[in-house]
Amino acid sequence: MHNAHDPKVLPLRAGVSPSCVIAPSQGKGLLIDFLCERMPAVGREQWLDRIDVGEVVCETGEPAQPLSLFAPGLRYYYYRNLQSEPEIPFAAEIIYRDAHLLVADKPHFLPVVPSGQYLQNTLLVRLKREVDVPELSPIHRIDRDTAGLVVFSVQRATRGAYQALFRERSIHKTYEAVASYRSDLSFPREHVSRMEESSQFFRMHEVAGQPNSCTQMEIIEHNEAWARYRLSPVSGKRHQLRVHMLALGLPLKGDALYPVVNDALHGDYSNPLQLLARSLAFDDPLTGLRREFISRRSLLPLPEPTLTQADLK
Repeated sequence: MHNAHDPKVLPLRAGVSPSCVIAPSQGKGLLIDFLCERMPAVGREQWLDRIDVGEVVCETGEPAQPLSLFAPGLRYYYYRNLQSEPEIPFAAEIIYRDAHLLVADKPHFLPVVPSGQYLQNTLLVRLKREVDVPELSPIHRIDRDTAGLVVFSVQRATRGAYQALFRERSIHKTYEAVASYRSDLSFPREHVSRMEESSQFFRMHEVAGQPNSCTQMEIIEHNEAWARYRLSPVSGKRHQLRVHMLALGLPLKGDALYPVVNDALHGDYSNPLQLLARSLAFDDPLTGLRREFISRRSLLPLPEPTLTQADLK
């Protein structure tokens, strides 16, 4: 019996699973017009080329035709292509793998999943090519700018049990970060606030209202100007650690988004964000055993205690 949520209509290609788009549930029209309207960045000629070589297929396995009508609510699968893509010259390391989980230690600058200008140079696609596991899927994500641990599900059958750990906040996560030191702030401390997406969709900010984010903070070491912090997020809001540290007047060293957007030039990897997903610990929902994983990566040593404008960027 056909399962619309698990189609076997397009195979894994160079580590990339087919993408999916769902036709409108009401109305009718040409599939090519719908695809061009839904994803105009691809272009009509590119869509026609993909259809011509059989790379647009509906969930029942039938290849799309140039003048075919879309079926309301039907899923259509296609391969995502990029004309050019920046090469990320850093590699991840697999530190654990069994029949259900894979844990990778990610470098700075490498995205976890395909998005925007990145496809082959993403952690997910690289791992799929390396281990040849088509069902590999991240259970959680960290920012492209952040280094450290990412947990993947190896098989769909047990994925939900591990996803529930993150959803129910049953995983203890710790991060390390480098930021300036303030002697007037006491640690350890807990920071709670309400976080929402700002007018710039790619950034978050704190607003008034019922708190929805919480981070536990402590200092590992410090000198007169800089400190290495241990951050334990209780919640999992996007950019939570970066925003919470900024709220204390402690923007993370190397942060290109907070307090202001300051993107590095293409190919400039000289100033990585000093944020590392250091450890993960949880009780395995299948075996009941305690699991703990620790990153083998490290942040830069604390800068010398000379307070200059350059140091604070």
